[in-house]
Amino acid sequence: MSQPLEPFVDKLVSVITNDGRHIVGTLRGFDQCVNVIVDESYERVYSTAQGVEVVSLGLYVIRGDNLAVIGQIDEAADAALQQTFPEIRCEPLKAVAHS
Repeated sequence: MSQPLEPFVDKLVSVITNDGRHIVGTLRGFDQCVNVIVDESYERVYSTAQGVEVVSLGLYVIRGDNLAVIGQIDEAADAALQQTFPEIRCEPLKAVAHS
């Protein structure tokens, strides 16, 4: 089930969790339950009042049942985007609601 993640190992990825967190870092590994290990990670915290806050997390393990979306990041485009973080204003992501 987790085989589609294989090409992302040792690449910069963006992870959106079910509780609305946005975590960026290098994917180091995963298992059959899609638990992922992200190294050199940080969380991007969005706000309507101030720019994007970057909170360092270091080595981080995310349980597979809390993972909503994962994808590879274009590092050049992301570096250019980071320059605009002080000006970006947006609502924080909402948690996923299961019905």
